[in-house]
Amino acid sequence: MNGQHNEYSYIGSELQLFANATKWRAYWSSFVIPFLGENVLEVGAGIGTLTNLHARRAREWLALEPDPVLALKLSESLDSITTQHVTTQVGEIDAVDPNLRFSSIIYADVLEHIEADEAELKKAAERLLPGGFLIVMAPAHNSIYSEFDRSVGHFRRYSAKDIPRLNLPNADLVLTQYLDSAGLLASTANRFLLHSDMPSERQIAFWDNKLIPLSQAFDRLLKFKLGKSILIVWKHR
Repeated sequence: MNGQHNEYSYIGSELQLFANATKWRAYWSSFVIPFLGENVLEVGAGIGTLTNLHARRAREWLALEPDPVLALKLSESLDSITTQHVTTQVGEIDAVDPNLRFSSIIYADVLEHIEADEAELKKAAERLLPGGFLIVMAPAHNSIYSEFDRSVGHFRRYSAKDIPRLNLPNADLVLTQYLDSAGLLASTANRFLLHSDMPSERQIAFWDNKLIPLSQAFDRLLKFKLGKSILIVWKHR
């Protein structure tokens, strides 16, 4: 593991809980795979859920995590084959060697935790190779910002109307789509009825096993115009 210890400590407790949502993870990441190049920077890698799923697809994968405790868990979670592709580093994007350039940079359920999100994405865009992709997966719709969002340190949720604000130099928007239309109903119910700050294991299992298969069908019928999460991809010119 590279990097120096810092004082950042992630306040959320949901990472291991959502690590069990295998159907959801496989579903949304299927849309990301075409944008993953040979040299990937994953910002906010957490406990390594996405790293373990996709790092073998890349020649080099840098997993960046600002919380040293989570970064250690990430390193310990890697199997012997995945380890050959992955370097873990403690820190934020400013800690990455400024001479490195990446074919893909991904923020998977991370950007909503960063207050200065526009400045963050501009720093990321500067680290892309020409033709490289900047990928953001984030919770959608501020109108359903809930006690759960607040409890895990989300500053906001995102929608397509936020994209002009996230103005990136030398990058073109190539994909915007919402995912998990069935899950949107559950999140709306939590926002206005349940007011829960953390789902239970049973609720996660129901969402992953019952609602995600419904979303896989209905998202396409709705042409990806409605959903609990949003996927945004830019391409460096």
